[in-house]
Amino acid sequence: MAKLLLKLQRYFRRKPVRFFTLLALYLAAGSLVFLHSGFSGEPTVPGSPRSPAAAEGPGLPYLGVMQLSRGFKAAATLPAGGRRHGPWFKSTSKEPSDRGKPRENGGPRSRALRSRSGREKEEDRARYIGCYQDNTQQRTLRGMSFFDYKKMTVFRCQDNCAERGYLYAGLEFGAECYCGHKIQASNASESECNMECKGERSNTCGGINRLSIYRLELAQESARRYGSAIFRGCFRRPENVSIALPASQLMLNMSVDKCVDFCTEKEFPLAALAGTTCRCGFPSTLFPLHEREDEQLCAHKCAAEEFESCGSEEFLLVYQTQVQDNRCMDRRFLPSRAKQLVALASFPGAGNTWARHLIELATGFYTGSYYFDGSLYNKGFKGERDHWRSGRTICIKTHESGQKEIESFDSAILLIRNPYKALMAEFNRKYGGHIGFAAHAHWKGKEWPEFVANYAPWWATHTLDWLRYGKKVLVVHFEDLKRDLFVQLQRMVALLGVTACQDRLLCVEGQKDGNFKRSGLRKLEYDPYTPEMRKVIGGYIRTVDAALKLRNLSGVPEDYYPR
Repeated sequence: MAKLLLKLQRYFRRKPVRFFTLLALYLAAGSLVFLHSGFSGEPTVPGSPRSPAAAEGPGLPYLGVMQLSRGFKAAATLPAGGRRHGPWFKSTSKEPSDRGKPRENGGPRSRALRSRSGREKEEDRARYIGCYQDNTQQRTLRGMSFFDYKKMTVFRCQDNCAERGYLYAGLEFGAECYCGHKIQASNASESECNMECKGERSNTCGGINRLSIYRLELAQESARRYGSAIFRGCFRRPENVSIALPASQLMLNMSVDKCVDFCTEKEFPLAALAGTTCRCGFPSTLFPLHEREDEQLCAHKCAAEEFESCGSEEFLLVYQTQVQDNRCMDRRFLPSRAKQLVALASFPGAGNTWARHLIELATGFYTGSYYFDGSLYNKGFKGERDHWRSGRTICIKTHESGQKEIESFDSAILLIRNPYKALMAEFNRKYGGHIGFAAHAHWKGKEWPEFVANYAPWWATHTLDWLRYGKKVLVVHFEDLKRDLFVQLQRMVALLGVTACQDRLLCVEGQKDGNFKRSGLRKLEYDPYTPEMRKVIGGYIRTVDAALKLRNLSGVPEDYYPR
């Protein structure tokens, strides 16, 4: 043995590069083994399936035959030893996303009537309004347009137009999609819209110089655009208009673009068209943009654009420019150690990252995390790198749901989202990253059924555990936060013990989306849930609804039912 060691010593003395190469490889391999055994990329769901005795808590129902499983497969659990302290929480893959075979909404009346009720019940994304004339010299819909002579579908056209904030989507010649805010032509006979969509023969996509037009029911008014400007609505002129909107200019040849360009140059986030006067300013307590008026009150033609509205002296048509409102963009760590640990708790996929973005803007302080996600740190969540007990952040993101973990926090904001939406969002994150999408093969393969079987019970047990073990829990529904951001954000900030001025909260409303929203252009075009999945998830929803009501809280939002 001694001779062998002596030979190795002489060999590496003559070839030191090889020695150091082997040493580096050895250390690297050891480091990888250590990291793999010590860290896990998913939140833990501790424990094993509950017995009836364990499941029943004070004031909460036993989950009965559902037996909400708390034990997940090895990929979703921790090694023995239980609780983690600051794991490296990262997305697992970045696979390219494929589009599934489309199953579109709508179509001309002759075909849509056969399945309209089913589609509308599933998702009221658009309403077919008729066949219209079109002209290559003077388009009926004068917004964005695109063509696809192989895969055009009604859904794809609607989704592209809705994503860009347009009110109408029209399909022509089986393969052309046009978007617009106004229909600038007359009706045609339904029989003239007679060409099948290139991507789905079950629906009609207009005809030769004929458009099948849909009104996009879910095209949110706040997302409607004219070029780079976002349409905010029609509003009554504020009393102190010169204070509320301090910059103004008379424009006899008024148009939306001219007013938006003027306010952008003056570095104001709001452009308000008042007939022949363009006014600029910020959302404020004098002009909060909360009480919208009927758009017909603002429907006065612009002098320079026949098909645009420019409002009037009494009713202002308001757009948001691309100028960033900096009143809520400053963020820092807490000046002194926090006296209490506040959790921002949610099931994965329930909008926790978005809620963190809103809280940071509203309070001016960084949020922390029970995990570490380098991609979020790089996007500006500087509290991501701090240990969750550091006391330097305003609240702590967590997906944990065990008693020991929950009791580590002094209070919590519990964010709950429709499980159908949350499961799909988390599945996309797991296989496509924070704003990416899972590949079509994952949805159609074994991954999706296994994911639902493992994660759907956790959606219910997560809420039940926080209601049972949480010391002071504020329940916020994701859907309510989207619908009424100002009021819900006030509730959240109050629990955090921070006084946020209204002007800052109004600024948050204008910056609410951030960079954490998946594009609607690649939404799944079919329902991935089987009847069996819906039946089981429906049971979980009823259980959570009952638990909330036992705590004298409002139950789950109505749009959780039916499914």
